[in-house]
Amino acid sequence: MVQQYLEHSKRILTDKRSNFKGGSKGMALISLFGHQNEYDLRDGLPLLTTKKLPFKGIVHELLWFIKGETNLRYLAENNVHIWDGNAFDHNIEGMVKAGIFPSVDVDRYKTDKSSSEWKGVQDEYVQKVKEDTEFAARWGDLGPVYGSQWRKWRFTDEHGNETQIDQLERMLEGLAKNPGGKGNIVTAWNPGEVPHMALRPCHVMYQVTSSEGNLEMQMYQRSCDQFLGVPFNIASYAMLAQIIAQQAGLVPKTLIHAFGDSHFYAGDGERAVWHGKNLSQLRNLLGKASSPSDYLGIVDWINTTAPKEREEMVGQDHVTAIIEQLAREPRELPRLQIADKHYSKLTIDDFTLTGYNPHNTIKRKMAV
Repeated sequence: MVQQYLEHSKRILTDKRSNFKGGSKGMALISLFGHQNEYDLRDGLPLLTTKKLPFKGIVHELLWFIKGETNLRYLAENNVHIWDGNAFDHNIEGMVKAGIFPSVDVDRYKTDKSSSEWKGVQDEYVQKVKEDTEFAARWGDLGPVYGSQWRKWRFTDEHGNETQIDQLERMLEGLAKNPGGKGNIVTAWNPGEVPHMALRPCHVMYQVTSSEGNLEMQMYQRSCDQFLGVPFNIASYAMLAQIIAQQAGLVPKTLIHAFGDSHFYAGDGERAVWHGKNLSQLRNLLGKASSPSDYLGIVDWINTTAPKEREEMVGQDHVTAIIEQLAREPRELPRLQIADKHYSKLTIDDFTLTGYNPHNTIKRKMAV
């Protein structure tokens, strides 16, 4: 699994179809459209080993999804902060109008999300969500994101009545009735509700099937933050496949990951301009690289030649981070045990990880 991730990462930076472009979050991207990887889940949990990942954070987010949650409070209580910025963005205008943060200039924030002043307000917001139940109920929701779509897909029936579909439960029922069926699908892309979500679904849908007692899953991801998001997504869906397999009395065998736009953030301002002008040279250097010293030499070349990141934007350039990983040797995958109970009853204590021995963390910031 790790080698596939690294090879895909290198391809994004070297393929003749890859391109440099502006992203929807105000950051430059080096991007490749279209790719597919296949992981054998019998080899272990596909948890990246060329950098350390926060295992408990991945589990908590998955539990948040499968329980149908859309409020930040559960994540905040468990110190999982990957959704903080999205929740804050989704609610800030309403909070300002309600007089909760009256001194905040929302228009100015939209053009300068990286300011330390704004970070302080966001941290205060997350703390309020964590500590104040009523505040969280009113201002902690992210709209109809993944949990809502997986467990509470809303639609109007032929009689004009609004009702809900529990897609996850229906998929499990379908898997039990027809294990080899082609309609065991859960989708998060609900066109009518996408505009009301704090973040449009990145991992859009997944499909499962079974043969000879084995479960196979395929997930399609339209937008793929290759450095920060994708390693989370791989591990999360592998865990989900294991949970579904246990519910159905099957053995998890295969996870197929289909990619839409997979990309690395390349910073902003002069740093981004440099990456755009030097992408061709980067392709050539990486195409010839084969040893750790080659990759680390490329990191040194970028860091000594490219303009420094702006102080408030340090960590938004993910290119050097992935090249540093290319210099690292993958290690053996860990193993995961999940308690055999109904998925709705699972807690963090039901997940036991063994044999995880990754390289050190490589820290970068998430673009929001």
